[in-house]
Amino acid sequence: MDPAGELLDVRDLPRDEVDQVVAVLEAMNGWRDLERSLSEEARRYMRLGETDMRALRYLIAAHRQGVPTTPGMVARHLGLSAAAATKLTDRLEAGGHIRRRAHPEDRRRTVLEVTESTAASARASIGRSHAQRFRAVAALTPDDRASVLRFFAALSASSEQAEPD
Repeated sequence: MDPAGELLDVRDLPRDEVDQVVAVLEAMNGWRDLERSLSEEARRYMRLGETDMRALRYLIAAHRQGVPTTPGMVARHLGLSAAAATKLTDRLEAGGHIRRRAHPEDRRRTVLEVTESTAASARASIGRSHAQRFRAVAALTPDDRASVLRFFAALSASSEQAEPD
C-alpha cells in the first residue's frame, strides 16, 4: 500500500474497510496471475505465441459474427505493420491454423479463416475457460453483477485518468 500516505489517504476509512479493499486488490492480483497462467497454458497447448493467439481469437470472434476478415483488419486490430501481419499470416497458415480464401464479395481481396482443427483446439482450451467464467458470473445475483460492472467501469475510468508524469 502507501504507508506514508503520499498517494492515498485512508484515515477516513475504518480499518475493516481498508482490509476489505486490500483483500479485493489481492484477489484481483491473484486472478490476474491465474489468467496469465491459463493464457500461457492455452498457448502451449496450441503451440502459439501471444500475438498468434490474439490473432486467432480475433478471427474466431469475427467468424462468429459473420464478418469476413482480411489480413489488414487483423493488422489494425493487433497494431501490426503490414509486413508483420504478412509474417503472422504466413506463420499461422504454415502451422495449419488458418487458410486464405478469396473474399466473398471482392475476389481480388483475401480473407482469413481458422481451420476446424484449430477452432476445435481453441474450444477445448480457451472455450472451456470462458465457459467456467460465464458460469461464475451467472451465479451472481443481478445486483451483484451490476456492482461488478460499476466496479470495472470505475476501475477503467481511474486507469484512464492516471497518466504518468
